[in-house]
Amino acid sequence: MSQQITNTVLMVRPANFGFNPQTAESNAFQNNSTDLSPEQIQILATQEFDQFVQRLRQEDIRVIVVQDSTTPKKYDAIFPNNWITTHEDGTIITYPMAAPMRRLERREEIITALGSEFQTTKRIRLEHYENEGKILEGTGSMILDRPNKIVYACQSDRTNEQVLEEFCTTLDYKKVFFHAVDANEHPIYHTNVMMALGETFAIICLEAVKDGEEWANLHKTLTETGKEIIEISFEQMASFAGNMLQVKNKWGDSYLVMSEQAYRALKDKQIERIKAHTLPLYSPLYIIEQFGGGSARCMMAEIFLPKAKN
Repeated sequence: MSQQITNTVLMVRPANFGFNPQTAESNAFQNNSTDLSPEQIQILATQEFDQFVQRLRQEDIRVIVVQDSTTPKKYDAIFPNNWITTHEDGTIITYPMAAPMRRLERREEIITALGSEFQTTKRIRLEHYENEGKILEGTGSMILDRPNKIVYACQSDRTNEQVLEEFCTTLDYKKVFFHAVDANEHPIYHTNVMMALGETFAIICLEAVKDGEEWANLHKTLTETGKEIIEISFEQMASFAGNMLQVKNKWGDSYLVMSEQAYRALKDKQIERIKAHTLPLYSPLYIIEQFGGGSARCMMAEIFLPKAKN
């Protein structure tokens, strides 16, 4: 059976982090109001990135850091989980991205570098769907229950059901597809801002799902697969309390990784329920969250590939 969580994540250290107007239209979490210069934003974001990596490594979680290339400029390169996923059978999948600038993040040299340490037996390219305007942004769009082969996804401009269907057919996953909106009734751009899935729990903003049938199916599937449902509110979701990722360290201890803002948004009872399953681990990501509209989960692309044979 596949593992739900990994002990190795890939992270991309930013070279030109900043507010991306190409993504802002569909990402209500982005905010460009500031007195900071682009140079200051980049410096502060890099400091947050380095502190976050250090925090993970302090707990013996393996982080593979790749430096973003200076040119061409890629404001969102810090969020690699949107363009690549890796799988235990050696499969690597690359994804169609909505913003033209974000398509530049798919770097073959990163995939080649992974191949020097891990077995990469199969490559699936879904980026050709960009020509048809059909988008699926990796584990931003999809929340994967790997052991049960279920993918959760909410419909948006960045999550196309046809491409999702191809993912499911290729990897033999079943889809739980639904519609979700924020407090202002805007479609939620990425499923991973409203939902995080651990080995034995799910953090989810269920009030974002308005359709009764879809809500019931989502709740039933999570319950039947043995997940304790820990609900968060619209307000907590807006503080990135849905954008979390459970990982483990080299000793097998598990952590739920999140931003400081997300942790502070949680109530004591929610933290207690999380601690019954795993240890919370957080780091300040305020600049990255404000200008990038993504948080801790978006910054980590999980590595599930088997180790290369010597």
